[in-house]
Amino acid sequence: MENLTFVELFTDGACSGNPGPGGWGAVLRCNSKEKELSGGELNTTNNRMELLAVINGLEALNRKCRVKIYSDSSYVVNGITKGWAESWKKNNWRKADKKPALNSDLWDRLLTLLSQHEYEFEWIKGHAGHPENERCDRLAVAFYQNLK
Repeated sequence: MENLTFVELFTDGACSGNPGPGGWGAVLRCNSKEKELSGGELNTTNNRMELLAVINGLEALNRKCRVKIYSDSSYVVNGITKGWAESWKKNNWRKADKKPALNSDLWDRLLTLLSQHEYEFEWIKGHAGHPENERCDRLAVAFYQNLK
């Protein structure tokens, strides 16, 4: 069994209007070290920002890790843990109702990144006082407010 570095990845996305200006925030924690990341787009959706928070957090890792990902996005967490994204990909990015899966570009990036790590997701309730989730929200909101 590989002795992988354990990393916690806290993420959040935010949008002013949906679509509208949006931002994402991520905090990586490994042992006692932390790294904050944020970004955003002028015209986007909340779901895209939630996905980009996880994607950018994973892209910051420079080797295979054991990652625990915390997100308040049911869309992201269920998309992976319930196998929806894998299923959409197998069906040429179509959902069970044959309609196109939204954000297939980001889901594809996320699936590729996840295949490089051992991971688990934990859904956390948003805006409920979870310190890291609140921190990620502040990063996301600050980023999109600077875009305006």
